[in-house]
Amino acid sequence: MAAIVAACSPGDDATSDSGPTDAAVIAQGETLYADFCASCHGANLEGEPDWRQRNPDGRLPAPPHDASGHTWHHSDETLFNITKYGTAAFAPEGYETDMAGFEDVMSDEEIRAVLAYIKSEWPEDIREIQSGIE
Repeated sequence: MAAIVAACSPGDDATSDSGPTDAAVIAQGETLYADFCASCHGANLEGEPDWRQRNPDGRLPAPPHDASGHTWHHSDETLFNITKYGTAAFAPEGYETDMAGFEDVMSDEEIRAVLAYIKSEWPEDIREIQSGIE
């Protein structure tokens, strides 16, 4: 997984401003998360059971996006790019993943709203740590 996140290259300014500050943006993100993300990552950001253990097909279950997972270990840019383009775009050749990109489903603004919602659910200390990751 470290190789996946390390491979996320800089995009454009669309990756910025995904912090949890605007109530309307967070509410929009919560709705979009429920529509597009919760079926895999859980209605309460809890992820799939045993998310650290590979399934019989070799793929990893969807990780949690709450503070118990590793989402907050990644920069806004990385989170944006994985959400927009999918994990496969940044993974080594042959890596199998169920995380599809949402480039054709959500606008950049909507992706930022989903990320703002997720981050709004983290404790303040986790948000502070994550905001310093580049």
